[in-house]
Amino acid sequence: MASRRMETKPVITCLKTLLVVYSFVFWITGAILLAVGLWGKFMLGAYISIIADSSTNAPYVLIGTGTCIIVFGLFGCFATCRGSPWMLKLYAMFLSLVFLAELVAGISGFVFRHEIKGTFQRTFNEAVQNYNSQDERSLAVDNVQRSLKCCGVLNYTSWFTSVWFPSNGIPASCCANVSDCNATDLRNATTAPDKVYQQGCYDLVTGFIETNMGIIAGVTFGIALSQSIGMLLACCLSRLITANQYEMV
Repeated sequence: MASRRMETKPVITCLKTLLVVYSFVFWITGAILLAVGLWGKFMLGAYISIIADSSTNAPYVLIGTGTCIIVFGLFGCFATCRGSPWMLKLYAMFLSLVFLAELVAGISGFVFRHEIKGTFQRTFNEAVQNYNSQDERSLAVDNVQRSLKCCGVLNYTSWFTSVWFPSNGIPASCCANVSDCNATDLRNATTAPDKVYQQGCYDLVTGFIETNMGIIAGVTFGIALSQSIGMLLACCLSRLITANQYEMV
């Protein structure tokens, strides 16, 4: 028995070292997910608010998951150093839950990336047609047009049939040169085309979202796969410590 315990101790020490290193890396991935979630909320929020028929919680899911990972990453380090079997089992259980959550989030992001073109033209066209410069979607349209230097859905002519155009013309967010773009010009269907961006937003936005949603989905998948390593290490260490304690009795 004593000889077997002596043989087990180096293995336990090795697993503890590996799990501490893993927990630190796990903590870093939590910080990455938190950063990606915040980036998605503030950088992609305007685009997602137009594309989605209803508000999406994807950025908040990433922010919440990242925060939980940061907390449990520290817990994993504490549980490993303490050598507590029940803490290690709890840590392994949490890793399995995170694995499933990230897998679902990654698949959702990947699917959403390919559904964009099917929904964007309709929803963005609705936002243009019902534009009033004040509600959330109208502000998102302005944000998209300014940041991507585009105008309308396919081009600036999308605005000619909107409820906004008869009284106000094309929105100022379409102006290629703000200093040379006034309300009178924007209300004139003849002079307005020379003052606004010529390219429509459809191709630019779908390309932008597809690229960035692909990045988010790839990062999420990569982090999710790493959880299996942590689960394996935590389970093995917990069983070895439990067996070692049992043999000592």
